[in-house]
Amino acid sequence: MKRRLLAAALAVCLLLTGCSALLERDYTHVTPHNTAPTTEGDPSILRAESYQELVNALVYLVSIGAEEGTVRLYTDSEKVETYLADACLEVVQEDPLGAYCVEFIKYSVDPVVTYSQAQVDIAYRRTREQVASIVQVTGVTAIRSELSAALTEFAAERTLRIRYFEEDEAFIQDLVRQAYYDVPAFALGMPEVSVVIYPNSGRQRIVEILLNYPLDRSQLEEKQEALNSRLEELALALPHNAGTPLILAAARTLLEQGEYVPQGGATAWDFLLGGSAGSEGLSLAFAALCQRLNLPCQVAQGTFQEEPRFWTVVQTEEGWRHLDLTLEAWEDGPLYTDLQLQELGYSWNDASLPFCV
Repeated sequence: MKRRLLAAALAVCLLLTGCSALLERDYTHVTPHNTAPTTEGDPSILRAESYQELVNALVYLVSIGAEEGTVRLYTDSEKVETYLADACLEVVQEDPLGAYCVEFIKYSVDPVVTYSQAQVDIAYRRTREQVASIVQVTGVTAIRSELSAALTEFAAERTLRIRYFEEDEAFIQDLVRQAYYDVPAFALGMPEVSVVIYPNSGRQRIVEILLNYPLDRSQLEEKQEALNSRLEELALALPHNAGTPLILAAARTLLEQGEYVPQGGATAWDFLLGGSAGSEGLSLAFAALCQRLNLPCQVAQGTFQEEPRFWTVVQTEEGWRHLDLTLEAWEDGPLYTDLQLQELGYSWNDASLPFCV
């Protein structure tokens, strides 16, 4: 009876919450990809009784970074060569980790009375440090979070192992762009992004993201430190209120620090320390100040009267609203809904922006 009641309660829960809510959650996955296969008493000698167990044994050797290994195959001796050739090819071409880090696998076989013993040699094209740095994630939010973390460190690369990933390189490049604007205080020049996905298809894949910044890391860190100090100074000078009054006070304070120049710089540093910036630099500066004040804010990108334009979206007591500090009369009516901003001639196509209704 208790089991029936428990099953009924679970069914009601699923109906109320929806199965999709369970399937769409983002999280970082940390369990190992492959458990250790069966050994022959000696942990250095692996045992395989089928083709799939042979593949698992090879994947295991790759996962621990082994350059050589011994596998005893308890299969039909006539199939051993075929199994080994196909398994090595599968691991190098179809397994995510193998496709990412293995150059080639070669083997030799010695027949014994009841089994065949294969000596396997593995050549790698990645270092152990590179393999160890792979982050396992699931979901767009987790991917974007890892990319934001990489950008705040001015990291040159980030390698992710992603489950249920069926997107392409352009999708990752767009997420890098979004992540860049998520961390405005570190957005000191959009990096060039190179993406390689291993393998070409599959439910689980490794995505290698290379980031080439416009400045050396030491220059980026120096600029970020100066910008951080300036933001802290401005935040301390603002009143200790909240909501829309603080948003407007922050906007007024910010506009006193530099000049909006349509073709000006594209970073918060350009506006706050360089003296002027375009709409991108101004919006990043305001977003960085809002983050320092714990005011929810996002950078928006689109067009105004068919010209490229950046602005911000801020959270107020009435909900999310658009704010464009480049408008001359922004203090007369600065906070707009989606419809009001569209009526002014703005357009955008960014599904990550919150609705302003």
